[in-house]
Amino acid sequence: MVKPKVERETKNAKFKRIASGRTSRILEDLRLLGNCANTGNYTYTENEVTKIFSAIEKELKRTKSLFNKPQTEFSLD
Repeated sequence: MVKPKVERETKNAKFKRIASGRTSRILEDLRLLGNCANTGNYTYTENEVTKIFSAIEKELKRTKSLFNKPQTEFSLD
């Protein structure tokens, strides 16, 4: 029996597939977090809001820096 030739997903195609799904989830979660601003259903302090957005901004900055790393691979080519 001959196995059918399976085409491998390229690294870029895999990145696009995975990153798109993860980005969509993050954006949806941020929209849901915005629902917590409804003072008809929730109460919160400015300090609590500051802590939330400080944590989000810190993680966003850390994650963004991962994409801006200089290339450290060595090659004589």
